[in-house]
Amino acid sequence: MTALQFPQGLSEIASRYDTILCDVWGVIHNGRSAFKDACDALVRFREDGGHVCLITNAPVPKAQVIRLFAPLGVPEAAFDDCVSSGDATRAELARFQGKAVWRLGADGGWEHDRHLYEGLDLNFTDADDADMLLCIGLRDHVGEHPEDYREELKAGVTRSIPMICANPDKQVRVGGQLYWCAGALADVYEDLGGKVIYSGKPYPPIYQLALERIEALTDGKPADRSRILCIGDSPGTDVRGASVQGFDSLYVGTGIKEHGEQFEEEVIELLAAYGEQATWAMSGLRW
Repeated sequence: MTALQFPQGLSEIASRYDTILCDVWGVIHNGRSAFKDACDALVRFREDGGHVCLITNAPVPKAQVIRLFAPLGVPEAAFDDCVSSGDATRAELARFQGKAVWRLGADGGWEHDRHLYEGLDLNFTDADDADMLLCIGLRDHVGEHPEDYREELKAGVTRSIPMICANPDKQVRVGGQLYWCAGALADVYEDLGGKVIYSGKPYPPIYQLALERIEALTDGKPADRSRILCIGDSPGTDVRGASVQGFDSLYVGTGIKEHGEQFEEEVIELLAAYGEQATWAMSGLRW
């Protein structure tokens, strides 16, 4: 196993890669404003001939992800395409058309769950009559905790209905505050004995979707998997997902974990705690 390395900027390693699969929240913006250095690094990579596909666990389709970019200051020149856990989840939901669905999540705010199922033939009901549980997130991201849902979730487990988790992330940082995500509810469901279907990182469907988008940019030429770099702020989704796919990974410290002055030591300890090994690590994405 190659030891983790700490480049000063993406420019030091960019020649090794043709394609970047880059996380969004915590890497190129924090939900309040763009990280200019990170965006500039992706722009430079593309100017040198590389392709960038953003890959996010946001539980909404691509259109809802990128509509936030202009207000936040993320330039269009920073990416070629974008895939989301919402895109992959819609594909999974299409298999349940005509079925009864119990949903968890707020139909509003920055998750806008209705975009996940608009145009699909789904019948929404309660736990007693559902064929499937669609978990988008907590109804109240600020005032509730995933454990508050344990009793409610038992109804689905008792009836052996599967949960589709629209966002495998357990938490996301918005500005300076952490918020719970659907992945934390999925943990509770699995702990109760329930079955969970995941489409986002670190699971294969979203990576397959990203590779299809990249191939569309290269006239159908398959991407060289040895020349793909995954960038993200989460050891449990970004680094783990890259490892499962056999891709190199770059961990950046601008997201879930707030690092101090001993960045290198902290990252080594953090990755070890998750049982993961990144290829590279930087305190923040920059050229």
